[in-house]
Amino acid sequence: MFKLSLQRKRLLVAIIFAFLSFSTVIFAADEAPHWSYSGDTGPAHWGELSPDYAACSQGKQQSPVDITHAEHAKLPVIEFNYKPSSLDVINNGHTIESDYEPGSSITIDGKTYNLVQFHFHHMSENAVNGEHFPLEGHLVHKSADGKLAVVAVFFKEGPANSAIETVWAHMPKTAVNENKPKGLKVDASQLLPENREYYTFPGSLTTPPCTEGVTWLVMSHKMTASKEQIAAFAVLDPNDARPVQPLNGRKIELGGK
Repeated sequence: MFKLSLQRKRLLVAIIFAFLSFSTVIFAADEAPHWSYSGDTGPAHWGELSPDYAACSQGKQQSPVDITHAEHAKLPVIEFNYKPSSLDVINNGHTIESDYEPGSSITIDGKTYNLVQFHFHHMSENAVNGEHFPLEGHLVHKSADGKLAVVAVFFKEGPANSAIETVWAHMPKTAVNENKPKGLKVDASQLLPENREYYTFPGSLTTPPCTEGVTWLVMSHKMTASKEQIAAFAVLDPNDARPVQPLNGRKIELGGK
């Protein structure tokens, strides 16, 4: 068998170590900067963490907002086409998210957006006339041309919500983890109020990189979640809500019955 001299062995080890170190640096460089909801990496500093996050501090149509002085308008009805999806629950370290399989969508003013996932915030990120709610659900949709539309639903304390119950029963308690129980489904339509009147305004993602160009569709009627459901989420995410952002002259409209 071929044997390496001690000098060659040392050289080989050095080369391997250098390669692994270089690979680690490249991998670390590809990772997004860490952000959070408090301290030096909190919302007030998101724009400083990376050039990719510049919109968080420089954008003029940022979300969430305090919904005030909404103008009644003849808005198109949101056509919901939601079907049950296989359950896929993710604790991503910032929220509890449920990824949705293809086949569900909304259509508004002739444009269709496919439901990609829904997740939650405590307290609510958006407010109405200064009032926040214990929980806010965001149903995130994407069109064929890459445009985003977020349907937001406020939850106040009351009877338990069945969709939340399904997700909560299988949510990973630690980040970053995923749970895909076989044979279980979740129905996003159970997160929606019967009355589909909504507020709408142009906005952004509420987390870095705070990308603008997002259509917000905030249900004006509230849903309920039980005290226990709200508390179970708050234990994992005591505060995962970005503060409200300036409207900067944006018009908020209300309609769509």
